[in-house]
Amino acid sequence: SFLRRGMSYWLRSESRADAGPIYVRERGRLHVVCGAAGGTQRGVRLFPDGFSVELCLNREDDGARRQRTDHFIFTYTKEGNLRYTAKSLFSLALGYVSDNVDRVDSLLGFPEQIAEKLFSAAEARQKFAEPFTGLRALQKFTEAYGGSVLCSLCLRDRYLVISEKLEEIKSFRELTCLDLSCCKLGDEHELLEHLTKEALSSVKQLLLKDNALSDAGLRRMTAPVRVLKKGLQNLLVLDLSCNPKITDVGIGYLLCFKTLNCLDISGTGLKDVNAVVKRIQTQIGLVQSKVPLKEFDHSNCKTEGWAEQTVLQWEQAAMEAIKPREDTRSRTAAQRFYGKTHRIEEVVKCKLVEAETKASGNLQFYKENVQNCHLPLKKEDAGSHELKNSKKRALPEQERERTSKQKHLCLTAEDWDLLNTY
Repeated sequence: SFLRRGMSYWLRSESRADAGPIYVRERGRLHVVCGAAGGTQRGVRLFPDGFSVELCLNREDDGARRQRTDHFIFTYTKEGNLRYTAKSLFSLALGYVSDNVDRVDSLLGFPEQIAEKLFSAAEARQKFAEPFTGLRALQKFTEAYGGSVLCSLCLRDRYLVISEKLEEIKSFRELTCLDLSCCKLGDEHELLEHLTKEALSSVKQLLLKDNALSDAGLRRMTAPVRVLKKGLQNLLVLDLSCNPKITDVGIGYLLCFKTLNCLDISGTGLKDVNAVVKRIQTQIGLVQSKVPLKEFDHSNCKTEGWAEQTVLQWEQAAMEAIKPREDTRSRTAAQRFYGKTHRIEEVVKCKLVEAETKASGNLQFYKENVQNCHLPLKKEDAGSHELKNSKKRALPEQERERTSKQKHLCLTAEDWDLLNTY
């Protein structure tokens, strides 16, 4: 061919007299056209038969191949043929950002509609379940969108989720409902201390049933409200039932919740029940209910928000961690040999809770005027209401200052010590 004639002429030149062998690929074979002595040879192969060479650039790992297929949507036609269409640029960008959402600096000012789709994409990839990067990614959303990420959180009997994902739970802001029933947290738990922070001042419904709380825990929890007028000052529903260590002294700390509409203290260790009932009625305006209230049946408290599936993933991971082994024959045989029986702690706990509740009676309170708030005020009531407001306006400023000073002087030394810790 023309290429070979040009190559032979170039090889015969004096400048290529001392050159080494030259290889030419022709029809799939590699030939030596010039040896060390200047002669030509044909039919000499550089590699033996059956040898194949593959460039490294053509090799693709599973991750790269998966990323390439993620760019397409595969469907089947009616005839059964495979058909694929390319994804939109928005979908590709959304997937890329969700894979690296923990590296985003901030989402403040980002459109909420797009942020919800970004959260769903990251949730589908289980980015929030990762140990370290998941917390950073979740904090980006909670700082920017608050209650949209999660407005209600139900962790009833989910102590393992609380212990494993405590920092993630503390990152949620603007919660309105929080259910921590049957978690056995105790007075010194870090999550109960977090309840007094400004981030959870929006909580209106707090359920702390069966959490081994005592008077000391209530004192810490109510200190910001009693002293600084901060913390859980917007609380409307409070459940403290089945906490036998709470006594009459602890109930006195609850009198600072002036906005409280429903209260449950059944199963507590009250000594003088009549005195406590009268005190709650006169100072907070709550009346004891003769029938169980629907606010405490735990049916209304659910996990709601963008992170609903994220919390479900946490619960599933916690349940998988404590899932018993399928083969427990050796353990059962050892129990039979030593005469031991399997104890069911959940059933025993429920029986104890029911017994404590029946012994103390139903101590649920509600505010009467809240149930009739949708009704119009009567003329007499409206006139008396205006008269009370006029009296409040007529109160001189000196009298208000004097009453405020008396409130501050009523604080004990222990309250001042607790105040200094905030």
